[in-house]
Amino acid sequence: MGTDMAEHKHGSMNIETQEKTFSGFITFTIRTVIVILVLVVLLAMFNA
Repeated sequence: MGTDMAEHKHGSMNIETQEKTFSGFITFTIRTVIVILVLVVLLAMFNA
């Protein structure tokens, strides 16, 4: 039971799925922030 952890090599796990998920999250966050900033600018221009 305890021997499995001893055989693990650091950096050997396949993290391709996690990297794709994180990249998608960052892309989504950046696009959302841009949309919010554009909306704020439009509200400031038309309601000023």
